[in-house]
Amino acid sequence: MEQKEVRDILTAVASGSMNVEDAMLRLKMEPFEDLGFAKPDHHRAFRQGTAEVIYGAGKTPEQILKIAVSLKNQGQKMILITRMSREAADFMGKDLPLKYDEMSRTGIIGEIPAPDGVGKIVVATGGTSDMPVAEEAAICAEAFGNEVVRLYDVGVAGLHRLLAHQEEIMTARVIIAIAGMEGALASVIGGLADCPVIAVPTSVGYGASFGGLSALLSMLNSCASGVSVVNIDNGFGAAYQASMINHL
Repeated sequence: MEQKEVRDILTAVASGSMNVEDAMLRLKMEPFEDLGFAKPDHHRAFRQGTAEVIYGAGKTPEQILKIAVSLKNQGQKMILITRMSREAADFMGKDLPLKYDEMSRTGIIGEIPAPDGVGKIVVATGGTSDMPVAEEAAICAEAFGNEVVRLYDVGVAGLHRLLAHQEEIMTARVIIAIAGMEGALASVIGGLADCPVIAVPTSVGYGASFGGLSALLSMLNSCASGVSVVNIDNGFGAAYQASMINHL
């Protein structure tokens, strides 16, 4: 149950169009369902404003399907699945109307809501190789009700490419800066923008990048003010934080 639905119930009780007993019946739905292997949280949208998201990695296709069915049966209008394999997507597509994006490995059941955030979220990448993480961030941000602007392959190896998009950078409400290698993109954007910048280090790079650790440390040590950092390849985490900021 989403926060808006709870407000509608309380408003109906206050106006007299719904009695207290009916309101109690609507509100006392179980906060979670015990499936044995998982406990889907049906009150998360009420508590946090965003419904539960399924993390697909490490789960079998059958487990993902059962969790999705549980959420759907409880009235969740849009179900987002991250780090989902093609195998799991093909399996679920037989039973549910799933839209799967191969690059980001995200699946969506239901319709992405119309944007209701305050402004725009810009998702920028250092290079094309960062796009899988960037698309996870962009699609998740859209699923959370945000308008997203994509700026791909605007890294510091050719700074003029980034400077050609100064208007998008200057007018953004939040910027997600995604880069591997030395991770310098976040600092450069942080020095140009007047909004929060969420840096996402990626595991893109040669051996000394240590699977993204080099970019992570660079971003953590950024001299630009207003830059925060999420974990390596965590496009979902950046999108969630950016959405919270954009809905304040």
